[in-house]
Amino acid sequence: MARAIWTGVITFGLVSVPVGLFTATEDHTVHFHQLQRGTSDRIRNRRVNERTGKEVGADDIVKGYEVSEGEYVVVEPEELDEIAPGRSRTLEITDFVDLDRIEPVYFGRTYYLAPRGKEYLKVYELLRTALAETGKAGVATFVMRNRQYLTALRAEDRVLLLQTLHWADEVRDPVAELPELPSDRVGRGKELDMALRLVDALSGDWDPAGYRDTYQEKVRELVRAKAEGEEVAVAAQAPEATNVVDLMEVLRGSLEQAKGKGKGTGDSSDGGKPSAPRRKAAEPRKKTGGPAQGELRELSKAELYRRATEQDISGRSKMSRRQLVDALSAGGSGNGSGSGDEHRSRGRRKKTTAA
Repeated sequence: MARAIWTGVITFGLVSVPVGLFTATEDHTVHFHQLQRGTSDRIRNRRVNERTGKEVGADDIVKGYEVSEGEYVVVEPEELDEIAPGRSRTLEITDFVDLDRIEPVYFGRTYYLAPRGKEYLKVYELLRTALAETGKAGVATFVMRNRQYLTALRAEDRVLLLQTLHWADEVRDPVAELPELPSDRVGRGKELDMALRLVDALSGDWDPAGYRDTYQEKVRELVRAKAEGEEVAVAAQAPEATNVVDLMEVLRGSLEQAKGKGKGTGDSSDGGKPSAPRRKAAEPRKKTGGPAQGELRELSKAELYRRATEQDISGRSKMSRRQLVDALSAGGSGNGSGSGDEHRSRGRRKKTTAA
């Protein structure tokens, strides 16, 4: 059973729920020890006084901020604890924002939040459901290990996620920082049409279990082969950059290759994802009675969900924003299985009509 790395109380308005914070991911990287070349002697890192060369114990090490060359202000751990905001261990939601309005570059690490006791399950699920049905994220700050975090609370199936966010001054401006970026948008033309067809041909449902870390697999195979005295296979060279002159020919070849993999015969030995059936290239959509997708894309997820509720679209509570747009533009024909609450509500409506 996992152990909480932080405990506190989520508050929104006058509502509060005690929770524990748990790590959501684990590291599967192959870790190596440092050895002196030609020996099996381990190399250890030690904290030493750079003036005397003597090792210093952990209890004798303090934090110091250099205010001028060679002059430091020393800060004790308890002094940091006293000024830390949120010493009451409160994770206060100050705002609710549309989740899809938070740019991906702001997201950091992901954690699970769980209620600290069965008596808090109802209020925990109340917050989770409210976030799920509105497509909102709760923005909050809290302090953990002498550091304040900006976070977003979001709903997943049965659980609340807490994702740390970078502060605004931590995110670099790509235009100012990157040496080369396109100055103009790609206009409509054969190249863009071909690229869109290629994207569609390679599109499929998101299945995280279908991908694997092939590099770590090869590192483990390297270690095994060297331990058993076997030769190690050399990886293939990286592909060369696409010549702009040959762009159409490369796109056409890529599209044919994608169609060939539609039968699941592609080689997945190096790509990190097993071969899977692909959708056929895009075909013209049939006109339906639903609203235009362009109009729907301008709406928030909450408004899309409201419209889906009015049209009784099956499976709406589990749909992403894009899926809601597709379902509504198709004239209300959802393609997912509805949640239990939706099935029950439809059952109640039928009984009322029969009565």
